[in-house]
This record gives sequence, structure tokens and C-alpha cells, in this order.
Amino acid sequence: MQTMYRDHEPEEFEEQEIHLRDYMRIIIKRKYLILTVFSIIFLATAIKTFTTTPTYTSASQVLIERNVGSKGLDDPYRYEPDFIDTQSEIIRSANVAKKVVDNLQLASKYRHYFIKDTGNISFLDAVKNHISKPLQPIIRFLKDSPESSSQYNDNSVLSSQPKSDEEIIADILREELTVTPLKKTKIVSISYSHTDPAMARLVATAIVHAYMDEMLEIKLSASSYSVKWMTDKAQVEREKLEHSERQLQGFMRDHDLVTVEDKLTILPQKLREFGLQLSKAQAEKKELQDQLKQIQASENDLIKLESIPILAANDVLKAVRNRIYTTRQTIHELSKKYGHKHPKMIKVKDELSILNDEKRHEIDRILSSITNSYDLAESKESSMKELLAQTKGEMLNSNEKYMQYRIMKREVDSNRIMYETLQDSIKKKGVTGQSHSVNIWVMKQAELPEIPSKPNKKRNLMLGIILGLFGGVGLAFFIEYLDNTIKGSQELEETFGLTVLGSIEELRGKDKHIESYILKYPLSPMAESYRLIRSSLLLSSAEHPPKSMLITSMNANEGKTSTTANIARILAQGGNNVLVVDCDLRRPRMHELLGIQNEIGLSSYLTGTAEKNIVHKIESDNISVITSGPIPPSPAELLDSARMKQLMAVLSTQYDFILLDSPPVQSVTDSLMLSQYVDGTIVIVRAGKTTNEDMNSGMKKLNDVRAHLLGFVLNGVKSQDMGKYYYGYSTYYDKDMA
Repeated sequence: MQTMYRDHEPEEFEEQEIHLRDYMRIIIKRKYLILTVFSIIFLATAIKTFTTTPTYTSASQVLIERNVGSKGLDDPYRYEPDFIDTQSEIIRSANVAKKVVDNLQLASKYRHYFIKDTGNISFLDAVKNHISKPLQPIIRFLKDSPESSSQYNDNSVLSSQPKSDEEIIADILREELTVTPLKKTKIVSISYSHTDPAMARLVATAIVHAYMDEMLEIKLSASSYSVKWMTDKAQVEREKLEHSERQLQGFMRDHDLVTVEDKLTILPQKLREFGLQLSKAQAEKKELQDQLKQIQASENDLIKLESIPILAANDVLKAVRNRIYTTRQTIHELSKKYGHKHPKMIKVKDELSILNDEKRHEIDRILSSITNSYDLAESKESSMKELLAQTKGEMLNSNEKYMQYRIMKREVDSNRIMYETLQDSIKKKGVTGQSHSVNIWVMKQAELPEIPSKPNKKRNLMLGIILGLFGGVGLAFFIEYLDNTIKGSQELEETFGLTVLGSIEELRGKDKHIESYILKYPLSPMAESYRLIRSSLLLSSAEHPPKSMLITSMNANEGKTSTTANIARILAQGGNNVLVVDCDLRRPRMHELLGIQNEIGLSSYLTGTAEKNIVHKIESDNISVITSGPIPPSPAELLDSARMKQLMAVLSTQYDFILLDSPPVQSVTDSLMLSQYVDGTIVIVRAGKTTNEDMNSGMKKLNDVRAHLLGFVLNGVKSQDMGKYYYGYSTYYDKDMA
């Protein structure tokens, strides 16, 4: 039955449990790398810590509050979240630093504390300067803002001038100055660091006084400039106010705006009234128009005319119709007693004729009234439209004039407010200009530091230990992540769906040779591993174990030849007659491994130059070997010949097991052809060397030719990756062999 490896595609939500021992295995595996990285980082940290010149820090604390002044001059409850930050930047400013340099005479009296002469520079400082000099443009680019960078480029001519000693020392002071606002307070800590503790205290104290002087200068300069600017601005605003007032007065006089305001009150009422009358006239006209249409549709028929609602509801016509109805009843009753020419009959008929004429006359009167009313409604509608249009025109004209008036009035009010505001500000500035805007109190004087603030040796060494450990472990896990080789039997079985017949531990030591190790130490863990492989092969089929087996690998130097020899020895120890055939006709090694001649072998038989004496007996009668023979020009054609198939058929009747040592799958196609002549194929995988890409490609080739795959043998497994069972045996047999 053909054994196919399954395509391993991880499910989308598949969760694989990761144990702590997996992490420990990686750490133990990469322990030398971790120790190397840890040592480098820790030593670098220690060297840097113990070679750094000690720095002393002295700090002052000042309370900074805004001066709220007298009541009414400032808002005592105004909240300014950026006030302390602004004051901190002023303390760090170049002006304050220059004042400190001037006040303490740092550029002359104490120059040697900040600027070292070229002849007195130590070798370490020279190296630092040599390294840092090319990096200065980059450092300046990172520190400077985009605005300062653009200004630096624009003023390249000025900036190319060398700095004075005062400017250099001021820059040094700013670099070593630290301003830290204390949380939830108005207190600011001002600290300065220097290699000399007395200088650190001197500068920390001087910075506070320089900051006070700077705030006073800012206040005086801002007040004088503000008063001058507001005075000039007030003069301009006064002229604008007078000009706008004259224009407004002239406009009101020319357009009689008092009458316009009255009209603006009356015209909307008239417009609303005319609109209501127009709507009423239009509705009345529409009603009369509908009545005329009904009259025209009756075509002067009295019966149809009387059915029109306005005629049907007329009281006069109702009375006439009632009288006509009564007269007709009288005629009907008299007709029963008298003839048509009876005086009473004639009289009643004359009355009926008079009533009909009267009804006709009334109908004509009503129709004439409707026509006159329609003409009147139409005339009224036309008049209302004219009045409405005239009123709208007057209203638009008045609105336009009033809009111009409001614009000019608003300009006058705006100019007046601006002028009055400036006058009030000038008065207020004159009162508050003599007071400080910020109150500053020294809460703590700078003291002489006794202990260096930098470097913190304990912290640096602890940081070096932590960074070294994390860096080494992190690098180990990163390298492990990049490693795409096969590492364990579980990975092989899960990926390709084939059983791992056994795992062979990596043999270390120059005096240890794997091809002879199990002969010298038959009770070693490695010998037990090969016995496990033998058991797995004997139990691989339900009916009988595979008799002929092909042993191959994906690439060269993965241990297939030595594994073939050792499997043959283990099978022979069970009393089986085993034959090993070296089918690697390109780079044969079996004869070197077993120490026999290779003058005549498989290639000699397949080319017909030798029919017999190609089988060599070694060690005992149970193991025989057919070497590869001389290397032929076309190995693939010989292995795919009928003589090879005939040879395998003959050998199968003479030996219990036949093991074919074949070339790697990825190199040539010899293994793919030989897999058709055997009962099963064993793939040798080198742990930590054979990649997943090679395995996927090679297994696809074997499955394409329908090779019967018995399983894998994982070779070269690290001792720490072997199971607990082999750990116990390894300890025991190592003691025994010692």
C-alpha cells in the first residue's frame, strides 16, 4: 500500500500549546551565544561606567508665582497651565546663561573649568573629540528645530564665524542645566552638573539670580514698548473715529433717516394688510369665476340654472318656487271640478304665468349680479397687486438706506470701542508697569554636593546585566525563529504524516567514529537507537517486514551511508543475512567506510564487465556488501536498466534483507528510479541541517514516483534534545565506558 505524506496546512484557529521546556530548550541550545552577548554588553557597560569622569550636581529650588496685583488690575483666578513651562524655558534660555557667564566671569577667571587647552587634553578626550567631530552636523540636525535649521541655513555666513569663549561656555552651561517643575506645585528645581562640586554649586546659585534679572528686564522692556505702541495706535484710532462719525452724520442728514425709521415701522404693517386683501380678492374672484362657469354650462336652461347652488339657495327664488308649487296644486285640484275655460281655472293659470315670469326675472337679476361682482373682484385684485408692488418698492428702498446707516453706525461703534480700550490699557499699563509680573522666592539654596550624581555605578551595572540577559536571550530566540531546518521528530511527523523510525544522537569527539561506535559499545544509547529502528522496520508491515529497502536523504552529508551500515549491523545481529548495495555510482563511500576494495562492483556488473565475485563478505557471514565499482559515465542509465532489475530479483532470493545506499534525492534522480525496485524507502533527515524547503521538494518527488515510504530516521540529534530514556542510558554507559 502506497504511503503518502499529507499536505500540512495549519488551521486558521489552530492553537499549539507552548511549554516552558520549549523555551528552556532554546536557551540551553544557544547558551554560548547568550553568554557571549551578555559578556559583551556587561563589559562595555562596566568599562563605560568606571572610565567616566564623576559628575557632581547641585540644585536650587525656587517658588514662581504670577503677580496678580491689586484687585481689578488682574484676574487672581486665571488658570495658565503653561506658565511654569514658560518660566522653565526662560531659565534654560541663552540670555540667562550669558548673564551667568558675565556675572561669574567664567570666560576669564574660571575659563579652565570649561575650555581645555589643546596641550592638556587627555588621550581619551582626544579620541572622543575625533569621533564626535564628524557627528556634530548630525547631532545639530537632531537637536535643532526646523525653524532654527532654516535660520541657520539662511545665515550661513554669520554662523560660520567662530564663537567667542562667552558663547561656548554659555552653551556648555545650557547643556548641563536641568530645570524640573515639581508636580502639583509652583516650585521649580534648578540643578547644574559639573566635574567640580564647588563650580556646580556656584553656577546653580548664579542661575537663580540671572533668572530674576532676566524677568525684570523682560518686564521693563515689554512695558515701555507696549505703552509707546498703544499711544501711537490710540492716535490712529481717534482719527478714524472722528472721520466715521462725520460720515454718519452727513448720511443721516442727506437721507432724512428719522422719516425712514418711521416708514420701516409702518410699511411692514401695510404690506401685511395689502397681502391679506389681495388674497381675499383672489379667493372671491375664483369663487365668482366658478359660478360663471356653471351658468355658462347650463346653456340658459331654467332647470339647470335653478340647480346652481347660489340660485338654489336664494330666498326670493325659494319663495317664488313655493308659490308656483302651491298654484300648481290648486290648478290640479280645480281641474277635477272645472274645465280649462272656467274662470277660476283661467285665473289660477294667469297667476302661474305671472309667477314664472317673476322667477325668470329674479334669475336674470341674480346672474347679472354675479357678473358684476366678478368684474369688481377682478378690478380689486389688480388694484391690490399695484399697491403691494408699490409698498414693496418703498420698503426695499428704505431697507437699503437703513442698511447703509447700520453699517456706518457699526463702524463708528467699533472705532469708539477700540479707542476707549486703548485709552484704558494705557492707563492700566502705567499703573502696573512699575510692578513685577512674576514673583520669585528662593525656597532652597544650592548646597555643595559630596557624592557624584554620575555615573551611578550600581544602576549602570544592574542595567548592563539586564540588557545583556535580555539581548542575549532575544537574539537567541530571533536566530531560532530564522532557523528553518528540521529540529525534532514531532515536527517531521506533524508536517509529513510519516512515522519517525528512530532518532540518532550526534556523536562528538575526534576519536569517536559512528560507523564503528556500535561495534565498540554495543550497549550504548546509540546502539539502542538503532535497535529501535530495527524494531520499527520489522513492525512496519502487518504481514511481513520489508525485505529490500532504499536508504536515501535530501542532500549530501546527512549520514545516509553510515546509517545504512549501522542498520545492516543491527539487522545482522538478529541472525539475518543482510546485503548492503552501494548504489551511489557518483560519490561512493561505502567501501571507504567498511575498509574494502572497490575495483569491481555494481557498475562492473551493470556494464557487463563482471558477472561474478562482486559480493564482499565482511565481519561475519551475515553481512555482505556490493560496492559501487568504478564510476561510470552515465549512472542513471545503468540503474534504470533491465540488468539492475534482474539483479534485485536474484538477490531477493538469497538474502533476508537488502539495503540500497542511494544518492541524495535533491542531487540526481537515481533514488527515484531505485525506489521502484524495493519494498520500501527510508529517508535520512539531519537535525538542524535539512531544511523544510528541501524536505517538501524531495518528498514531492518521491510521492510523484509513488515510492513506498517506510518513515524517517532523524540523524544528528543534539544530546539535550534526546528523550529522558536516552539521558539515563547515556549517563550509565558513559560511566561504564570510562
